[in-house]
Amino acid sequence: MIVINRFRVPVHERDGFCAQSDVAVELLRSRPGLLSLDLVLNLDDEELWSLVTRWENVGAYRNALGGYEAKMALTPLLSRVIDEPSAYADPDEVGWNLPRSL
Repeated sequence: MIVINRFRVPVHERDGFCAQSDVAVELLRSRPGLLSLDLVLNLDDEELWSLVTRWENVGAYRNALGGYEAKMALTPLLSRVIDEPSAYADPDEVGWNLPRSL
């Protein structure tokens, strides 16, 4: 499972973003089930960043976000995320993504 979080960070806010991402990256690297993590800057747009993580499974990812420590470390960074779908998995694992009725 892959999670791609994208961020639009004005250049004048870069230092604050990097400080927040350092805290989040440190926490995520300590979580069971994390296979890889990359914080990357777009080659063409100096304000566009991505945090790309790969997880053993959806449960590992969800567990990584749980608890007080995670909320305190991740919320400042994730509050900046571009609002778009971010979790991806092998189509054979996902199946057909049908709308759910309420």
